[in-house]
Amino acid sequence: MANRSYDAVLFDLGNTLVSYYKPHDFHPILKRSMAAIGAVVGEHGGSLDVDAAFEHAKTLNRERDDGRVWPLAERLSALIGETGVPSQQSMKKLIDAFLEPIFSTAQVDPQAIAVLEQLRASGLKTAIVSNTPWGSPAEQWRGELDRLGLLDRVDEVVFCVDVGWRKPSPQPFQRAMSLLRVSAARTVFVGDDVRWDVVGARRVGIEPILISNGTVHEEGLKTIRELDELMPLIAPI
Repeated sequence: MANRSYDAVLFDLGNTLVSYYKPHDFHPILKRSMAAIGAVVGEHGGSLDVDAAFEHAKTLNRERDDGRVWPLAERLSALIGETGVPSQQSMKKLIDAFLEPIFSTAQVDPQAIAVLEQLRASGLKTAIVSNTPWGSPAEQWRGELDRLGLLDRVDEVVFCVDVGWRKPSPQPFQRAMSLLRVSAARTVFVGDDVRWDVVGARRVGIEPILISNGTVHEEGLKTIRELDELMPLIAPI
């Protein structure tokens, strides 16, 4: 361990440690989310045209150009309009309803837990650093990590909503390094998206490792196809 090159490994969540959905598969999930929040609105005496809400939701399915988080609560308030729903309690119900169709697609990578345990046994610190769909709250996502058996297998978790900025902005990466008390030079970031993960990591001086099916070719960029290929790259025997 004395000769290892790194002190910490940061991971993206979606489609890195856990498979959820690909961007082109999101619209059917979004429609289910609209139906779910429509049910909550109905429980509170309001009404929501689910088809119209879905069309409106498609226009909200974007992120701010400056990288700041656009919170889910703001988007849901825009969607339900003057239904008289969102008190603090009912907004939580709306958020939970919106997220349930997303959480239902979760499939933990079969190698994820074993790799995280190997890293911990090797003395390496670990963290999850992830954006959340539609700026959804960290509380629900930490609950999701707990449900999936991942929360206790990493040292820290940083979501975009914790810092107010989405990857590839530097703030989520910087927060993780601060919590772990590690330097960028001795940290790697493992993710599946060049725009958010590779670009974001490099902005703060962290070396990225891309999970790729072989379609991305860039000189100097380390790539793996499966998580179990990670250990030889960062802790060679």
